Amino acid sequence: MSGRLLRWVCTGSALSALVTAAPLAPYPVTAAHAAPGPGRRTVTELLTDLQRLYRRAEESTEQYNAAEEQLKDKRREVAELDRGLARARAAAHDGRAAAGRLARQQYQNSTVEFSPYVRLLLARDPQGVLDQRHVLHRAGAERAATVTRLVEGARRADALADAARRALAARESLAQRQKSARDKVHARLREVEGLLSALSADELAALGRAEERGAERAQRTLVASGALGAPGAGRAPSARGARALRYALKQIGKPYAWGAKGPSAFDCSGLTQRAWGVAGRGIPRTSQQQWARLPRVPLRGLRPGDLVVYFPKATHVALYLGGGKVVHAPHPGARVKVSPLATNPVLGAVRPDPRAASLSGYRLPRLPAGATRGADAG
Repeated sequence: MSGRLLRWVCTGSALSALVTAAPLAPYPVTAAHAAPGPGRRTVTELLTDLQRLYRRAEESTEQYNAAEEQLKDKRREVAELDRGLARARAAAHDGRAAAGRLARQQYQNSTVEFSPYVRLLLARDPQGVLDQRHVLHRAGAERAATVTRLVEGARRADALADAARRALAARESLAQRQKSARDKVHARLREVEGLLSALSADELAALGRAEERGAERAQRTLVASGALGAPGAGRAPSARGARALRYALKQIGKPYAWGAKGPSAFDCSGLTQRAWGVAGRGIPRTSQQQWARLPRVPLRGLRPGDLVVYFPKATHVALYLGGGKVVHAPHPGARVKVSPLATNPVLGAVRPDPRAASLSGYRLPRLPAGATRGADAG
């Protein structure tokens, strides 16, 4: 929040967050120990609830993103199967035309009844006749090849038609799953809206301060634990990691929007995917997929450009900037910013290009003005 009141607007089927300034009076008592009025919760309880709702919203967003990617893959599969089916049906049609030509030739060149190979070509079950080896022998190599193509073409067309039907059913199922995930996102965002709209300006200001203090404490604890290695131990990114990081830093100030992957707005994994895509390395779409499919690295071995993944279900992700900081799209209503690495509970880290060498003579980029302004937690 950081002195800003979140308001939500519903347009069509999508919810978008608008951030409008609101003058806030100083909170009169220490936030963490504020004595609630009748039926009111403490600031600590409100912050816990808000962060839980943001996590649930982001989890639903990543489910939506995963369903969207699977649906895209299934659409491509259905389209390819349809093209293959059209080719197979055309080949089967050509085979039947060839069989007809052979039958006409046999009729025109003979005064006797059709020979066995013509009966073979015109049979309702060519495969059954095909198994009779003595018929194949009498039909001759050319005619046998025609029959084989006819049978195989029909088989392929049938198999492709069956595969296309299954793929189409799977696509419809994925579309329903995507709709369900989208509805969950909307429901989660309405929960956030309900909580925030019930708070006073004083309570919103206290939430912002409590969030900042919590992030600072978590960062101090992480650094003191030695998990990030020796203080001041700078590491250099790879060439692609540096490009990904430069791209991410240029997005600072752009809004978070669920399901967005740029260029005007991002969700957390949309930012990391696009940054590394611009750098020339394609990575999976969702934070869960990035955590599951990319090589893991220990926190003490982090280098700029690596991805830091958060929460037990891997529902948030950020790019490591260096110096114990990350750049990320925090949550709905926030904007792309730089935050302490330990703002959220760290699950681990992954590296999109583990075999790439680190650059020599690298220096951390200068941050744009306002890079650290705003809410941190994902």
